[in-house]
Amino acid sequence: MPSNMIHTDIYYWYGLSALAYLVTCWVFAAVRGIHNCGTPKERRDYIWPDRKMQVTVYLCATILLPYVLNPHSEAAWLLIKSYFPCTYFFYFGALLFCFFGTVKQWSKWKATTRLAALVTTLTMLPLIINAWWPSGLLSQEFVNIWGYVVVAVSILMMCYACVALWQVWQWMNESRDVNYSNPEDFPTEYAHRAWLAPVVITPLLWPAYIFDSPKIMAVLFIPLAVFNIILLLIVMPVWRRAAILSDADEAETVIDDASDELAEERTNRIATEIEQFVDTEGAYLDPHLKLEQVIERCSFSRGYVSRVFQERFGGFSDYVNGLRVAYYDRYIAQHPNSSVETAAEASGFTSAKAYQKAKERLSQSQTR
Repeated sequence: MPSNMIHTDIYYWYGLSALAYLVTCWVFAAVRGIHNCGTPKERRDYIWPDRKMQVTVYLCATILLPYVLNPHSEAAWLLIKSYFPCTYFFYFGALLFCFFGTVKQWSKWKATTRLAALVTTLTMLPLIINAWWPSGLLSQEFVNIWGYVVVAVSILMMCYACVALWQVWQWMNESRDVNYSNPEDFPTEYAHRAWLAPVVITPLLWPAYIFDSPKIMAVLFIPLAVFNIILLLIVMPVWRRAAILSDADEAETVIDDASDELAEERTNRIATEIEQFVDTEGAYLDPHLKLEQVIERCSFSRGYVSRVFQERFGGFSDYVNGLRVAYYDRYIAQHPNSSVETAAEASGFTSAKAYQKAKERLSQSQTR
């Protein structure tokens, strides 16, 4: 068999492997686009955003089509080898911020994410135009210089993804500290499964660029395609929230060397401040009330407030959800035609399922 035919056959397989990867991206976008995710739309103040961001991210892979159609093209190869290190870390960072942050939390990072998106787009745009233009536009000198830009931006996006990892880790720690009052306020189980994805996939993003090897890229397309399918299976049940309520004691140690009389006076003062804010002012009706918000309204540190919650009220989440359950009973009595879902949401729960979980937990606590 002539050597040029062997060479052509190899490039045929390069294009085919890239197509396999693109197909999984399109399947991901199609499934997430068609799948009915009513909860995010109905409760945009619950978690941000809905599925649109994932669909957009996976449709962006369509820009790699020139390599599928013509894997011989140097311009197409330059685009596809630069695409993964330059864009993937941005995608991961943005998705981590969005899927694990409520609207308030996401707002803190929205400007940073938009800036990262702009930098990534401007870096990739010359490569995209060059690959899609029939004869290419960039000179070899420009390509050589732009290679350094791609590396610099890729490293910058890695830093951005690391910040996102750190932030999600902080939110996960908050959930372990029983900082959330609702069982469904933070997807802890999902976070543990997904938050390290940028670290796991990093070895698949750099080798083809570093070694400038289409062979390596063809091999890596397989695990990248498998990763797309696995991630799709993970994110599909994201709205089936896992309960995060915990019986763990507050980790912060409080050193109390005051007299019994002063300690009792302080405890009474903290308890009064807690009841004033949470019960009298109706803060428990906020479905996303967090321990930090109560601490901000009290005159003492987190350790003292947490200890009073444990000693006087049986814990933050039990106290808040006890008030919600009592309010639910009053609401049903006053609105006998209301559905369980409506009454639960009016009582400060995120859903009827959250109400049932909280009620079961309170019943178990009372029987101990």
